[in-house]
Amino acid sequence: MNDAVRAAVERLVPHRGGMLWLERILACDGDGAVAEAVVREDHPFFDVAGVPAWAGIEYMAQCIAAWAGGQALARGKPVSPGFLLGTRRYDSRRPVLAVGTRLRIEARRELMGDNGLGMFACRILDGDEEIAVANVSVFEPPDPDAYLGNTNE
Repeated sequence: MNDAVRAAVERLVPHRGGMLWLERILACDGDGAVAEAVVREDHPFFDVAGVPAWAGIEYMAQCIAAWAGGQALARGKPVSPGFLLGTRRYDSRRPVLAVGTRLRIEARRELMGDNGLGMFACRILDGDEEIAVANVSVFEPPDPDAYLGNTNE
């Protein structure tokens, strides 16, 4: 991934280094986000068969993070960490994501409360084939440092 493309992703997503799995943000608006990633051998969960399909949950969460980052910037706020609370009905049609697979990750906002709790309908596609779906619950606290134990006291 070239530096300009990585910078565009890092502008929206707080993940860095080997934990940043998205390669491009294809769309980001008030309703959701669409991102792209390629499964690579340097993935933190890679084994000889590829990347376990359950890692799709994190791809979805990072797509949601891109959406949240876009929303924060649109409001003139800094991008801040959020939290993946869980998933409902994660269904993967493949046990493993093969190296070289170009994933299209979609996250559509179903609800986002004033209290920072949200639900997104997510899916992952390989070309036109839907390979994973889930409802993903997230929490975007007003003060993430308070939840991470980062206090200045």
